Amino acid sequence: MQIPHVASTQDSDLGTTITTVINNKTKPLGSLGILETIGLQIGLIQKTTRPTLVAPAIVVFAADHGVVAENISAYPQSVTWQMVENFLLQGAAINVFARQSQCALHIVDAGVNHDFEPRPDLIDRKVGRGTQNFVTQAAMSADQCMIAIEYGIAVTQSLTGNIVGFGEMGIGNTTAAAAIMHKITGLPLVDCVGAGTAFDAARILHKQNVIQRAVEHHAGVIAPLDILATFGGFEIAMMVGAMLAAAERRMVLLIDGFIVTSALLVAAQLRPEILDYCIFAHCSDERGHKQMLAFLNAQPLLQVGLRLGEGTGAALALPLLQAAVLFMAEMATFESAAVDAMSTDESH
Repeated sequence: MQIPHVASTQDSDLGTTITTVINNKTKPLGSLGILETIGLQIGLIQKTTRPTLVAPAIVVFAADHGVVAENISAYPQSVTWQMVENFLLQGAAINVFARQSQCALHIVDAGVNHDFEPRPDLIDRKVGRGTQNFVTQAAMSADQCMIAIEYGIAVTQSLTGNIVGFGEMGIGNTTAAAAIMHKITGLPLVDCVGAGTAFDAARILHKQNVIQRAVEHHAGVIAPLDILATFGGFEIAMMVGAMLAAAERRMVLLIDGFIVTSALLVAAQLRPEILDYCIFAHCSDERGHKQMLAFLNAQPLLQVGLRLGEGTGAALALPLLQAAVLFMAEMATFESAAVDAMSTDESH
């Protein structure tokens, strides 16, 4: 399989031109804060001073994890498929927030331990009925990992817009994400393991011990794709492929929380340029997310105590991206509005 090529968006001349456009709007310099940063970034992605957001979509990838056999979740594995049904019935938080943001929502069965009835609004890309328990063996084979990545690439290639947000569902996937984070960042495991579905301190410590056993069992695993196959989930691997393909198409990538960012950790090891395309929706309350973002030198848009997943943070952040491109397109300049610009006379 060919890993998608990702080109850097860095262009000093275009960046200067876009910045001049932003600075000529009827406002004090820098007064729209992070919206100006977003506008510049999207302009560089789209190679224009008048960026637009077309047909925004959020894709939620769902899969199960064999590591739930270690009793690391407060919820049974059956909740994964039940929540997929909830998504399809328009009853989950992501459904509400996607409607609010007028954003298309796509649900992908990446590897749920359940047989769904075929229906047009469920994308069937099932690699298997959940992964293996990575404490004792690799979560997936190398072939399964590649298939999941290829499926993710295909999902992105089917989208018609120029911006995509990522979400996930899978009981046990905070455990997989914490293991991936630990292996890629090198941060102590205690800084990577959070509550997931529960706040119980004993369960968090148990989760940490489970991951420690797994890391010791797979001590020789170092390469990014090997880390993904050993500790990841089908939904995480699929997001890696989807992200890489989106960046190859010069789409804007709206990154959600802890699990989605763990997929990005892998993708960025393969193609560091992908970070040029990423806008980070929020900083999750999940323990390791702040450290993940710091490792990626990322500035999140929101910090509102979210730790749900599903792409909910991406949906809530989308209006900020829309505001960033709209002010660039519709806001008057000092000249067009006949408003005096800031004085550049340094004698006063």
